[in-house]
Amino acid sequence: MTYRRRTVFTAALAAAFAVLPATPAHADGIRAQQWGLDAMHTAEAWRTTKGAGVTVAVLDTGVDHTHPDLAGNVLPGKDLIGFGAKRGDRAWARHGTSMAGIIAGHGHGPGREDGVLGIAPEAKILPVRVILEGGDPARTKARNTRGTALAQGIRWAVDQGADVINLSLGDDSESAHPDAGEDAAVQYALSKGVVVVASAGNGGDKGDHISYPAAYPGVIAVTAVDRYGTHAAFSTSRWYATVSAPGVDIVIADPDRKYYQGWGTSAASAFVSGAVALVRAAHPGLTPAQIKKLLTDTARDRPQGGGHDIDKGYGTVDPAAAIEAGAELRPADPKAATAGYGRRYFGAGPALERDDSGGVGLLAPVTGAIGVLLLAAAVVLWRGGRGTGR
Repeated sequence: MTYRRRTVFTAALAAAFAVLPATPAHADGIRAQQWGLDAMHTAEAWRTTKGAGVTVAVLDTGVDHTHPDLAGNVLPGKDLIGFGAKRGDRAWARHGTSMAGIIAGHGHGPGREDGVLGIAPEAKILPVRVILEGGDPARTKARNTRGTALAQGIRWAVDQGADVINLSLGDDSESAHPDAGEDAAVQYALSKGVVVVASAGNGGDKGDHISYPAAYPGVIAVTAVDRYGTHAAFSTSRWYATVSAPGVDIVIADPDRKYYQGWGTSAASAFVSGAVALVRAAHPGLTPAQIKKLLTDTARDRPQGGGHDIDKGYGTVDPAAAIEAGAELRPADPKAATAGYGRRYFGAGPALERDDSGGVGLLAPVTGAIGVLLLAAAVVLWRGGRGTGR
């Protein structure tokens, strides 16, 4: 939820929840509303792979490993916050669980016909808690807290064997600026062959402020589109936009065992992380730079002229097309992908600013704007329990 107040990174998530009277629906009603699966041609991609053997690190709030749509797909993780809500509390894992479901949900029930299905349902999720949930009372105590959780989380995930890192979070406040430690952590990940995906920001109607970590070199920055392929008004438009993905009316799983509809570039980021997992499963030797280029070269609904624009990057990700094109590539050296970046940003990127406070880490810059999935009009689609409404 890219919010302007950089130190209240999670407040919007809680405020956006409005549990309306539930309309019980059969599970196939939930799947029918997962328009993003069709938009990203997942059925085509699944003829090759469903992401088996790939680990996606979800740096976010906690992830509910007991959720029936994720059971068996969540690895032991790391809590780099260390305070606030406890494991098992709903206020510990709402946003993280939602993102994990978009990436690697496998549904549930006898034939797994119920619940949410992710883009890479056979991938594993490595949860790394680096932010506080919006409903966590401790967030008020963290408003002026500085830390390095994001940078630490990226490095930890890399060292644990993550293949992809999903960052559905960001700071797009007016005072947002690059942090040397976070930038270095991203470059560390890329040099180790780990793809880094981040939400572009939800500041489209708030001035399109630059969002970090999306703007760090090498990151696949994702903007949001609706079911018609139209750029979402809330989605930040900036030079760093790489590709776009579904981010409007997205069905998400929740620890309360209900399903909601939400919107935001954090959901779009999760969709792309799932797509990357599919590409990586099909072509495990490809580098982050090669995968990024594959996604941009094979994207659909490209901007007018077939090039790049600040709204949708190079177009909407098509994992099936990327998998097919990837068969023609030979693996390269991951370190070659970062050697050219140095300390410079591409395009009309921001000048690096000196941080006299000794660096900004995560509860501050990324507590103001994380969770780019704003659950506006959070409508309950279906209550958990297979007997409900059946």
